[in-house]
Amino acid sequence: MTSDKKSTFQSAILTVSDKGAAGQREDRSGDAVEELLSKSGFEVVERHIVPDEQESIRRILISWVDERNIPLIVTTGGTGLTPRDVTPQATLSVIDYEVPGMAEAMRAESLKKTPHAMISRAIAGVRKQSLIINVPGSPRAAVENLSAVIPALE
Repeated sequence: MTSDKKSTFQSAILTVSDKGAAGQREDRSGDAVEELLSKSGFEVVERHIVPDEQESIRRILISWVDERNIPLIVTTGGTGLTPRDVTPQATLSVIDYEVPGMAEAMRAESLKKTPHAMISRAIAGVRKQSLIINVPGSPRAAVENLSAVIPALE
């Protein structure tokens, strides 16, 4: 994809955070992801924060794909090991198939910086014509992970 075409490539960011959804925490991860996507030539057309609830995540993902036809959706947060971390389960429930190489590339890149990357359950997959990518909830990790796969989207 050339840079001219990439500038019209639409994307959306879904932040998954109980505290963020309750207005108790600033969405720094969403801001960091938006900055990276914008610098990489992607147009962010939607941004939303939902609590760590599978149905809330599912509802937004389905709407953005089925109604808005947004080709790239990045979720941030909810990829760890706590009982409330349900983003991968919600994503798996709406995608048609996984793109395991993307999740593997993100973890491989992140492992160069921290052993905590091993506990990420982030996935990437396709629903219809849309790619959905999960990244961790910390701003630094979100950018590191997404940076690893952006070249494949160009």
